[in-house]
Amino acid sequence: MLNRPLKDEYHSFYETYIGKIGEGDIRDLLREGGDNTQALIAGLNEEQGNYRYAENKWSIKELLGHMGDTERILSYRLLWIARNGSAELPGFDEDAFVAASSFAEIPLAQLASNLAVVRQSTFTLLDTISEEAFIRLGIANGSQTSARALAYIIAGHEKHHMNIIQQRYLTQLI
Repeated sequence: MLNRPLKDEYHSFYETYIGKIGEGDIRDLLREGGDNTQALIAGLNEEQGNYRYAENKWSIKELLGHMGDTERILSYRLLWIARNGSAELPGFDEDAFVAASSFAEIPLAQLASNLAVVRQSTFTLLDTISEEAFIRLGIANGSQTSARALAYIIAGHEKHHMNIIQQRYLTQLI
C-alpha cells in the first residue's frame, strides 16, 4: 500500500523523517517501528526513563510522551486532509507541549501503553482511507502536505527519536 510521497507533497523539513523510511507497505513499516519502540521501552527502568543526556534536554519519558502527542497531531492532520478538510491546520510547539505535560510523573509502562494505543488508532485510521484520499493535499503548519506524506512522517518521526534514544541516551546509560 502507498507509494512513497513525492517531494512536492511535503515541506523539505520532513525529508529528515521520510528519508529514514525504507520501501514497503507503510502499515508494515509502522508496525515494525512500533514493535521496535515497545521492545526498547520494555528494557528500561524508571530511573532510566527519567534520564536526560544533557541539561535542558528532555528525559526519555518526555521524549516518549512527545512521540505520542506528535503521532496524535499528525494522524489528525492525515484525517483532515484525507477527508478533504478545507481549512489550514495550525502548527504546534513541541517544547511548549512537553513543558505543559506531566510525562515525568507518568510510569514508563503507561507511556509505552499510550504509544501502543496511539499507534493502533493510526492503523484504524489508515484502514478507512482510500488510495485516492491518500494523495489529497492540504495545508498544515503553513505548508502543503498529502495524507500519505503524513503517514510516512509518522513512521520517520518515530525512527528519528528511537535513533536519538539509542545514540544519545542509551550509550551514556550503559
